[in-house]
Amino acid sequence: MQLSNTEEELMEHLWNLEKAYMSDLLEQFPDPRPAPTTIATLLKRMQEKGFVSYNQHGRSRQYFPLVAKTDYFGSHVRGLIKKFFNNSSAQFASFFTKETDLSAKELEELRAIIDKEIERKES
Repeated sequence: MQLSNTEEELMEHLWNLEKAYMSDLLEQFPDPRPAPTTIATLLKRMQEKGFVSYNQHGRSRQYFPLVAKTDYFGSHVRGLIKKFFNNSSAQFASFFTKETDLSAKELEELRAIIDKEIERKES
């Protein structure tokens, strides 16, 4: 299941805060801030989708994510690879390295990451 753009923006704030009351979340937005009712509606939808839950503290709710950021975006990347790159990570990597205008230093950093992952998988 996916989040809308506005839900993703709110979820990003919740991932950063880890736990937050509505007032904490509202403070994360630049002016003009969304209305509290808008945030409440988004949180309710995100809860129904299984992304967010809360603990009740008196009359207040402290919200927390149920889905890790890496898991959410990892599923997006896997879907992108499947849909646009014939389910080939190599095709995706080729496209990414050619089309994003990476510097030689950034390519070296990617190589180091890949070499480290190869080492990890071989041991």
